[in-house]
Amino acid sequence: MILNNYQEVLEDLKQRIHTARLKASLAVNGELLKVYCDIGNTIIEQQKLEGWGTKVISRLSNDLKFAFPEMRGLSERNIKYMRSFAEAYPDFLDENSKMSIVQPLVAQLTWTHHTIILDRIQNWDERVFYIKKTIEYGWSKNLLIEQIRSKLYSRTGNAITNFESTLPKLQSDLAVEVLKNPYQFDFLGIGKEIKEKDLEEALIKHIKNFLLELGRGFAFVGNQYNLNIKNDDFFLDLLFYNFHLHCFVVFELKMGVFKPEFAGKLNFYINAVDKEIKQDVDNPTIGVLLCKTPNETVVRYALQGIQSPIGVAEYELVSSLPKNLKGEIPTIEELEAELDRETQKLLKQSDVKIN
Repeated sequence: MILNNYQEVLEDLKQRIHTARLKASLAVNGELLKVYCDIGNTIIEQQKLEGWGTKVISRLSNDLKFAFPEMRGLSERNIKYMRSFAEAYPDFLDENSKMSIVQPLVAQLTWTHHTIILDRIQNWDERVFYIKKTIEYGWSKNLLIEQIRSKLYSRTGNAITNFESTLPKLQSDLAVEVLKNPYQFDFLGIGKEIKEKDLEEALIKHIKNFLLELGRGFAFVGNQYNLNIKNDDFFLDLLFYNFHLHCFVVFELKMGVFKPEFAGKLNFYINAVDKEIKQDVDNPTIGVLLCKTPNETVVRYALQGIQSPIGVAEYELVSSLPKNLKGEIPTIEELEAELDRETQKLLKQSDVKIN
């Protein structure tokens, strides 16, 4: 491909360099994890054969640091993490094992992210979930800690829906995965005794945090979005578009307990959006009702027979987020800066040079 001007050449070279650095970073990270896993396996084996204890690990740490003074990450605490890593992924070094499917994912996470997951998660499926989400969303270590604290794993795909009967199989599965239950609006810093209008205004004021809680793919269209139907005005609480589902998503906020008539009103809004806004290239609009849902049977009865895809989920108003969490979606520049830092750190640790 021939590029005709300097700017095109520059952008092309920048993209090539960025791709090469990313590949180099992943390769270095993968090799480093293999070394750590090898050390961990050796410790496990020696503990079984010779009964190695904490004192031996401490001595090993000192001797390795003396032998490799330029290499970081050889503290006693970190070596214990290596043992935990080897225990968590016993087949990580065996490319022919069942681990081979997960290994490329594990190799993409930085060591710091792994230590966080090892510290806090014991269940295999849950570990894989957070590994995948960290890679997909580019979570920093603080964001990963917060998502684990908020129990994202148990909240994902937990909303009550009629998607199975109203959407094609593939879109139904994806839509279920996108929704959560409960949603956590602890970033608002408000109490429970508020009005729906106050909640809506608070969510708009903290729109970046709100989008972070909704998850990847959501774009904000508007609040109190006006639909004029034959000279009658209707106002949607919150309207979004999801680029993974390729559809509009209507959110309705209710402060009280779910009532069957809520579903009927949301069904009307969904049909109106489909007729007034939706384009031919868009998938059917989805509605999400946020309220208290103590009686799941009542919710399911109310959704039965409705042809529009609707999900019902609760939300929690708790305290504010930890101080060390910015609570904002990372920008491309922030992600690239994080990648640069991790690349340089890994290169120093492994003493690898990129030509």
